[in-house]
Amino acid sequence: MNLKSFAETDYKYAFEAIAEDLMLTLELQEALVAIGLLEASFEESWADRGFDQATATALLTFQTNFLPDTSLERQYGYFGAETAKALIEAQPTSRGTVTLSNSKSDGKSQVGDMASRIYNYMVKKGYTVFTERKQYNIVYIEGMNPDFTLNNDAPDEFNDLRLVLEVQEGKPAIVGKWEGTTEPGKVYTIDRPLNRNGAARIEFKQHRCWQVDIHNRGKVSAHEALVQTGGKVTVHRDRNKDFIRTNDDLDRGFFGINQHWGFDFPKNNIKTASAGCLVGRTTAGHKQFMEFVKQDNRYESDRKYVFYTTVIAGDDLMKSEHDVVS
Repeated sequence: MNLKSFAETDYKYAFEAIAEDLMLTLELQEALVAIGLLEASFEESWADRGFDQATATALLTFQTNFLPDTSLERQYGYFGAETAKALIEAQPTSRGTVTLSNSKSDGKSQVGDMASRIYNYMVKKGYTVFTERKQYNIVYIEGMNPDFTLNNDAPDEFNDLRLVLEVQEGKPAIVGKWEGTTEPGKVYTIDRPLNRNGAARIEFKQHRCWQVDIHNRGKVSAHEALVQTGGKVTVHRDRNKDFIRTNDDLDRGFFGINQHWGFDFPKNNIKTASAGCLVGRTTAGHKQFMEFVKQDNRYESDRKYVFYTTVIAGDDLMKSEHDVVS
């Protein structure tokens, strides 16, 4: 059950009952994050995290701060329509204000609105989605062409997408799109891996660890980019050099997984452009990407703002279970 539907009932949930409803848990957590009472965890997804102690504490704090002293829900610590309505009203922009357009997939391509599909996918995964104007959602889709059809995700090619998604007038919109790669090329996977445990392949999930800075500072190739200085990132280690994540060990840390340009290398040859970074193929396209990043109102307010980025497997995104039907 979603938060809006719950607010229209007379249910009285103990916290254990909330934990049994994944959709309600995810929407409640998103509301608490938007209000500023709960911090997102990047060790695991919201779906894996569930209704944990931090969420329970944040919910109790919300009831104390937002409900009247006479509220029975506040006094006895249960979750009912009064708390649900207050959560919806307290959010800067509630999810209910976002309108999605239809998207239907045959598993390889889709008919309809890709922005709505991506938004819907992120919500279902429990990821944070920003809905204010000039708050950009950075998304990479592995194995997808610029026309939003899937490709064979061949190794050592720029065959992934770098996207910027913004909610405009209550509707998701793709405002930037560029060729890119989410994977290291042959040079750093097979020829000379930089880590003895194998090349880094970023985990499919949402991460938060990037700040505006200089990639390759002090070198001829130095340029402005999103640099992994704001937190740890999780990667798969391709020890067996097979260019896939399956059965590869996970590794978490500061690995210099930056978002930079690909030196205008050919579409079918990553060369030395990536040892595991998130790379836009062209110099011009990367500069456009950075223009969006630096116009984000959170960065304009705080030059040390740490950006979120979501990395999605294209074949997962295009499953019919992620269709949008209004």
